Amino acid sequence: MNTIWKGSVNFGLINIPVKLSAATDKKDVSFRLLHKQCKQPLNQKRWCPKCNKEVAFEDTVKGYEYEKGRFTIIEDEDFAKLPVKSTRYIQIVDFIQISEVDPIYYEKTYYLQPEANSEKAYLLLRDAMKETGKAAVAKITLRQKEHICIVRCIGKVLCMETMFFIDEIRGAEEIGIDKLEKKMEVSKQERDIAVQLIENLTAKFEPEKYHDEYREELMKMIQTKIDGAEIVESAPIDDTLPNVIDLMERLKRSVEATQVKKIAN
Repeated sequence: MNTIWKGSVNFGLINIPVKLSAATDKKDVSFRLLHKQCKQPLNQKRWCPKCNKEVAFEDTVKGYEYEKGRFTIIEDEDFAKLPVKSTRYIQIVDFIQISEVDPIYYEKTYYLQPEANSEKAYLLLRDAMKETGKAAVAKITLRQKEHICIVRCIGKVLCMETMFFIDEIRGAEEIGIDKLEKKMEVSKQERDIAVQLIENLTAKFEPEKYHDEYREELMKMIQTKIDGAEIVESAPIDDTLPNVIDLMERLKRSVEATQVKKIAN
């Protein structure tokens, strides 16, 4: 795995040199933009509209727009001078129960790997966290942005999950859900049947059960075109709901259907 950051995990007076590597790999299908006429891939250029010419990457600088059209230039050494510990350390602030963290805060997961001669301290932290069942809240700076993060155990490895700060989470009141209960009421009977439906559909989480069907079908279609074969259109998916107006009737039918499915399994 490629190392994307080197530093230390700090808690108390303990310092554990570590390397950071991505724990996930998105399996997106990517496409190149081609010229329709000759099918040649198009290049994206850094173009200066004032000088009317292409600009090489080494001739670029970072600028912060503090007023419309006015910038202050920030050099790489300016970032290095920032008096923030999280540029060099994963600074553990608190230990918490992981169940206290709502998944809305999670951003991306990384593996933490011990550097040479720090293996014992790494194992000590990992085993102590396993024994207490705790996760750590910490801070780290990656790519000129400080992140709050969670350090926790996945199996035998320590991992770090970057998170959004609370002011980066949009308030749910923006979409007006809190006003729905003033417009309508859900009866206890409807709620009881909905709970039964959830119970019928409840299963143990097995991540290997779930896969990206869209990507699989997309790759099949791409391979068909590469092979020069004709693409046969599949039968349309019938996703129409039965003509049932009553919500209670739909709930009852759903419960009946899931009971049959559960017995079959």
